[in-house]
Amino acid sequence: MLEKLIHKTLSISEKQVSATVKLLEEGATIPFISRYRKEVTGSLDETEVAAIQGELKRLKDLVKRKETILKSLEEQGIDDKDLIRKINGSWDSSEIEDLYLPHKPKRKTRATKAKERGLEPLAKILMAQNENNVEQRARKFINAEVPDTEAALQGARDIIAEWINESPIARNAIRKLFERRAVVTAKVIEKKKEEGAKYRDYFDFSEPLHKCPSHRLLAMRRAEQEGILRFSISIDEETAIDKLDRIFVKNNTAAGDEVYTAAKDAYKRLLSPSIETEFRSSSKELADKEAIAVFSENLRQLLLAAPLGQKATMAIDPGFRTGCKLVCLDEHGNLLESTTIFPHPPQSRIGSSSDTVYNLVLQHDIKAIAIGNGTAGRETERFVKLTLGKKKGVDVFMVNEAGASIYSASDVARKEFPDLDLTVRGSISIGRRLMDPLAELVKIDAKSIGVGQYQHDVDQLMLKDSLDQVVSSVVNQVGVNLNTASQHLLKYVSGIGPKLAENITKYRNENEGFTSRSELKKVKGLGAKAFEQSAGFLRIKNAENPLDNSAVHPESYGIVKKMAKDLKQPVSELIENKNLTRNININNYINDKFGLPTLKDIVKELEKPGLDPRGNAEVFSFSEGINEIYDLKEGMVVPGIITNLTKFGAFVDVGIKENGLVHISQIVNRFIKDPAEVLKLDQKVMVKIVAVDIDRKRVQLSMKDV
Repeated sequence: MLEKLIHKTLSISEKQVSATVKLLEEGATIPFISRYRKEVTGSLDETEVAAIQGELKRLKDLVKRKETILKSLEEQGIDDKDLIRKINGSWDSSEIEDLYLPHKPKRKTRATKAKERGLEPLAKILMAQNENNVEQRARKFINAEVPDTEAALQGARDIIAEWINESPIARNAIRKLFERRAVVTAKVIEKKKEEGAKYRDYFDFSEPLHKCPSHRLLAMRRAEQEGILRFSISIDEETAIDKLDRIFVKNNTAAGDEVYTAAKDAYKRLLSPSIETEFRSSSKELADKEAIAVFSENLRQLLLAAPLGQKATMAIDPGFRTGCKLVCLDEHGNLLESTTIFPHPPQSRIGSSSDTVYNLVLQHDIKAIAIGNGTAGRETERFVKLTLGKKKGVDVFMVNEAGASIYSASDVARKEFPDLDLTVRGSISIGRRLMDPLAELVKIDAKSIGVGQYQHDVDQLMLKDSLDQVVSSVVNQVGVNLNTASQHLLKYVSGIGPKLAENITKYRNENEGFTSRSELKKVKGLGAKAFEQSAGFLRIKNAENPLDNSAVHPESYGIVKKMAKDLKQPVSELIENKNLTRNININNYINDKFGLPTLKDIVKELEKPGLDPRGNAEVFSFSEGINEIYDLKEGMVVPGIITNLTKFGAFVDVGIKENGLVHISQIVNRFIKDPAEVLKLDQKVMVKIVAVDIDRKRVQLSMKDV
C-alpha cells in the first residue's frame, strides 16, 4: 500500500519503489543501494533513493498518527463506521485532522459551556433557518444560567460557530482561499526601528505567499522572534466570510441572519487563526526545505573541494595583537613544529618573523603554505609572499577557516591534541583543511562551516538529517583509505557508524593496519551486513589484491577474475589498461545478480581505479591593494571566490572582510532560476563592483560582461 502511494507521489515506478523499500528495510544504506544495487532498483540515483526513504518515513509517521486518532475515538466510545472508514482511507494529514477535530478532546470552549447550559437544541433550530421569530424561540431557553434571550442566542451562535469551524467543508473552502490568495504582511514595531535596522526591507512589507521566497520568509520570521516585526499570513476577510455565507446561510430568515453572524464569528475567532497557523507551519516547512536544500548543496560542493594532497605544509592562523600561530605539518598531516610570529602591528617584528618562516620552509621542505582567511589574513598572505620572494616550489593558499575555532575547542580536538593550545589546534586544522578538506571538515558540526543561511532558524532535526546525508554521500563518493582515515571520517562510511569506526581504528592500531578488505571481518562487531555495505567504499593501497584499492565491490571480484582469465591475463594487468579492458565483452558476464549497469561500472573502475573526483587544489590571488571595503570603487573588475550560494544570488570574497553579493539577475545574460545552475562554491570568478554601501557594509557585484 505504502509503495503505491510513494509511486504516485514521486512518479517512480512501483517496481522500483518496492525494490528500494525492501533494501532499505533490510538495512541497506542510500550510497550502497545507488552504487551497488542498480539492477535491483532500475539504476535509481542517490537523490531518488533518498526521496523514497523520506516519503516512506512520512507515510509511516502518518500511519502512527491515524492509529493514535482511532485509539482516541475508541476510548471515547465513538463507533462511527463512516468516520473510521474515511480516516483509514485518507492519506492527507489535513483531511485526517479535520475529520478528527469535532471529536478531539479539548478544553472548555464557549460552545461547550453553551451546550452545558442546554442551548444546543436552540442552535439546531437556528441552523435549520426556518424560524423568523428567534426571540420567541430563545425565551424558552432562559434559565438560571441563561438570564435573557440575547444570552440564549449568543450561546446558540457560539455552538454554530464551533460547528462551522469543525466542518471539513468550511475548513477546505478557507484553506483553498489561503492557497490562492494568502498574503504575507510584515510591519515594524515603531520603537524597534533603530534596533532592527538590518530588517528595514521588511518594515512595511506585503507579498502574496506563493511568491514569497524562502529567504524572505525566514528573515521575517526571525525578525518576528526578535520582536522587531509583526508578521502575519492572511486573506481578505470579506471574501472569506462571503464564502462561508454561501455554504451555510440557506434561507433569508431571522434564523439565517443568526447563522450568518455565527459564521462571521467562526471565521474571525476560530477558522482564520487556525488556518493561518496551518499556513505559517506549512510555509515554514517549505522554506526550511528550500533553505536546507541550498545549504546541503553548498556543503556538498565544499566537501568536494579539491585537496592539495600529501605535501609538507606550513599553516598560519593570522592575528594582529596576539600574533600569527604557525605550524609545520608533514605530508600525512602530523605536527612537526609550532611557533608564533609577530609580523603585524603593534609588535611589527617583520625581520625575525620573516627569518622564522623562511628557515622553517627550508628545514621541513615545505611545499605549500595555508593561511586562514580571517582577521589579518590578507596582510599575512602579503607578508609571506614578500618573505618567499622568488623561491620556487612553494605555493601560498588562502584557506576558508570557518569552523576551525569550533573544532579547536571541541572534544575531537582535545582527544587528538590533548597537550596543545587551542590556537595551535586551529592552525593544524587550517593546514589539514588544505591537504584534505573532506577529512578535516567531517570533524566539525556541518552547521558551523558557514555555507548556509538561516541555519539556526530552520528545523534542526531536518537540517541535521540532511547534512549528515550529504556528508555520508560525499565520503562514500570519494572513498576512504582504510589505513589512514580518522575515526571521524570512517563513521560516515556506508554501514559503519561511530562504534564500528572506533573498533576499526582500534584493530588497525593493534595490527599495524589492514592488508586486505576481507580482514575487516576480523573487526569486533563488524558482521556480514556491515561488510557488505562498507567494503566497496574502503580502499587499501598496495594491497595484495589490487581490487582492494578500487570501487569494485568484493562481491564482484569473481567476475573480474573471470574477465582476466578470459583475456589470459592476471587481474593486476587489467588495472589502468584500456588496451585490455576495451576487449572485454561485458554481455558475456551478465547473470541473475549482475547486469549491464554494474558491469559497466566495473570496467570503468578498472580503467581508473580509486579516481578522486575532487581534482587538484589551485593557487589563487586577490587583487593587490584591496584589503577593506574603503578600497573598493564602482566599476572596478576584481577576482573573487564564491563563498556561499543562495536562491537569490552568490556571495563572493574579493579580499575584504565583507563578502559582496552578485544578485541572480547579475550572473549571466539570460534567465536562470538558481545560481547553482551556473556557479559552484569555491569557484574562482571575475566580478565588477556595482555599488558600495559603507554604512550597511554591503557590496553589490556583477558578473555580466566581465
